[in-house]
Amino acid sequence: MTVTPVPVSSVPAWDDEADVVIAGYGIAGAAAAVEAARTGAEVLVLERTGSWGGAAAMAGGFIYLGGGTPIQKACGFGDSVENMAAFLNAAMGPGADEKRIADYCEHSVAHFDWLVECGVVFKPEFFAEPGWEPMGDQGLMYSGGENSYPFNTIATPAPRGHVPQMQDKKQGEASAGFMLMKPLVETATAAGARARYDVRVQALVVDDGRVVGIRARQYGAEVHIRARRGVVLAMGSFAYNEAMVAQYAPRIAGRPAASVEQHDGQAIRMAQALGADLAHMDATEVAIFVDPQQLVRGILVNERGQRYVAEDTYPGRVGQLTLYHQNNTAYLIIDGDAQEEAMAAPSPGLMMRPATWVADSIADLESEIGLPPGSLQSTVAAFNDAAARGEDPLLHKKAQWIKPIGTPVGAIDLRESTGGFTLGGLMTTLDGEVLHVSGEPIPGLFAAGRCTAGLAAWGYASGVSLGDGSFYGRRAGRSAAR
Repeated sequence: MTVTPVPVSSVPAWDDEADVVIAGYGIAGAAAAVEAARTGAEVLVLERTGSWGGAAAMAGGFIYLGGGTPIQKACGFGDSVENMAAFLNAAMGPGADEKRIADYCEHSVAHFDWLVECGVVFKPEFFAEPGWEPMGDQGLMYSGGENSYPFNTIATPAPRGHVPQMQDKKQGEASAGFMLMKPLVETATAAGARARYDVRVQALVVDDGRVVGIRARQYGAEVHIRARRGVVLAMGSFAYNEAMVAQYAPRIAGRPAASVEQHDGQAIRMAQALGADLAHMDATEVAIFVDPQQLVRGILVNERGQRYVAEDTYPGRVGQLTLYHQNNTAYLIIDGDAQEEAMAAPSPGLMMRPATWVADSIADLESEIGLPPGSLQSTVAAFNDAAARGEDPLLHKKAQWIKPIGTPVGAIDLRESTGGFTLGGLMTTLDGEVLHVSGEPIPGLFAAGRCTAGLAAWGYASGVSLGDGSFYGRRAGRSAAR
């Protein structure tokens, strides 16, 4: 499929037109549609599938917000713009954009208010358990390891994972992401935004360097859609484009997670064909497929039998460290009592793992796994010695999860138990303008969401994608409508 820009002179006729044309009806596209339509612009959203939603509608629904939102306050947590920025500057990894982080944090409370005004409902209740997402309809939880080392030494811990309210949640089936998308789409529609479905966007139409429309296919026919003011790209990441993943982020090749097959990098390639600049294309978020209730109660060791991460931190951080720094090899060492506790904890059960090996001694377990002789024994002995004093001087796991490992003892094989999605994409201004490699905005072209390089570089917190996708989607919609 060619992404070569189409000169306007070769367009036979316009099949549809609007002031602002948005490609993609996920979180960024919906937010852009709301804001563009509210300015009075005529808005048309083109969606590749048969319905709105994208990856956002299937996600856990976390939106990373803070600085003192009404939900934080109702749950008894203090937060500030400075505190939130201090955490994000550390957690988003090397190369994170400090100006973008400062901008996002400064307007975070206002963005929360905007979501509520659009009809998104958050229950003012805190979910305190370790988990990938709340099991009930609670509206707030720690979603980035803010209360774990080293972040609890950098900024005062505050939970910022805001989750839309949803009853009868089923992880992997029915999630709060749908409860985020539905009111935004309804708000956009009420404001006058139109949508066309089953439209596969292929290339940008240009007139003397300015983007003026889109070439696409709908039901097998080629269509050309004119954008009188601007085009907004909101088509998701490149996690399902095998060639791009092999080129930019080969370590997650063959193991995409938390994205949808429509995330094929098309928006990035179309803009690249116009000379758009890119950032963080090698950066990925990596999940580790084990229940956090098990993770916090055991110790995680690598192929040398050594611990390498505090087990009570954000599981996405655990996954990233495992894939990139431990040869994608991890074993969770957990005793019988801790395993029973984990199985009885409030959890969806989808990621609860049985022990792969069970033994009556650490020495026997070490032998069964095939770890270097003495390695696991010395690791457990050192951990148990400190745990007897309620300490973890090596990795600073929180005291509530520190308990000596007893017998019988098991190990859960977590080799090849990671999967990820891409974090890199188009370089944009804080107003959503796509930047050319020269540093200048490409006239008429805007973008937001996972097809752009957002808040995250080589770090992540659950809710950052839906957070900056909706936040900068709004900005891109307003900018395009000007």
